[in-house]
Amino acid sequence: METLIDKLKGTIYGQAIGDALGLGTEGMTDEDMAWKYPNGITHYSDIFQDRHRRRWKIGDWTDDTDMMLCIANAVVKDKGVNLTSIAHNFKDWATGEPMGIGETTYKVLILADYVEMPFEASRMIWEVGHRKGAAKGGWTRTSVVSTFPKAVEECAANICRLTHYDPRCAGSCVIVSQLIHSLIYKGVRLSYHEMVAIAKKYDERILEFIDLAYFSLDITDLNLQEEASVGYTLKCLSAALWTYWHAKSFTEGLLTVVRAGGDADTNAAMACAILGAKYGYESIPNVMNHGTSL
Repeated sequence: METLIDKLKGTIYGQAIGDALGLGTEGMTDEDMAWKYPNGITHYSDIFQDRHRRRWKIGDWTDDTDMMLCIANAVVKDKGVNLTSIAHNFKDWATGEPMGIGETTYKVLILADYVEMPFEASRMIWEVGHRKGAAKGGWTRTSVVSTFPKAVEECAANICRLTHYDPRCAGSCVIVSQLIHSLIYKGVRLSYHEMVAIAKKYDERILEFIDLAYFSLDITDLNLQEEASVGYTLKCLSAALWTYWHAKSFTEGLLTVVRAGGDADTNAAMACAILGAKYGYESIPNVMNHGTSL
């Protein structure tokens, strides 16, 4: 039981910690980071206070973890998964002046009848965009779904589709949710071949990014700072899977993905949710909850 609780806590705290530190390099290139962090970044107190980042208090997480908590709060209140309740929480959050919100998420949630017909709203926005959009917004909140004791794949796909209807989004959510679930409840790691099988069920375009994460020895090979693909769900998936396969500890994975820039808050949030499940809450340095630099 202690091991189970350790992994559950590691998942939730891991997401929040990765999100909060990742804010420090969100949207940055190597050149930006060299200028703003000449001594590196290891703690929230290091975060450069530019116009974007000073909107948050030091150590605050972003919309990625906000939306994860919308799901968690609905499940706790209902003592189970009620998609209408989750949609209602999303709507309330979006209309309550959030600090940040993704473009796709915003377009879906502002529709007047969203709560009554969330899937229809989500599909309509996807189709208006000619079925091309596959933003990361559905994926960034899925870590909490992995903590459900059963029906993880169904819940991950459906909760994703509440705002992001593209099969690449649903597939990326299922892969990460099943991965974390296996680490928490089964004590085993979802294999490369199992991930490939899941990807083929949803969209074969996912396969390229699984391979990229698996076979790349350096995170820079993922090209996470490429402007055209920042925020693409599969690019973010590759960052999280890279840390799962290559990081030797929670801290190594956290700092590596944060220092890679790009969509760093999202990438670090999900990477650290995975690492929290893999290595446990006790592996997370106390200084990431409070205190000084690593």
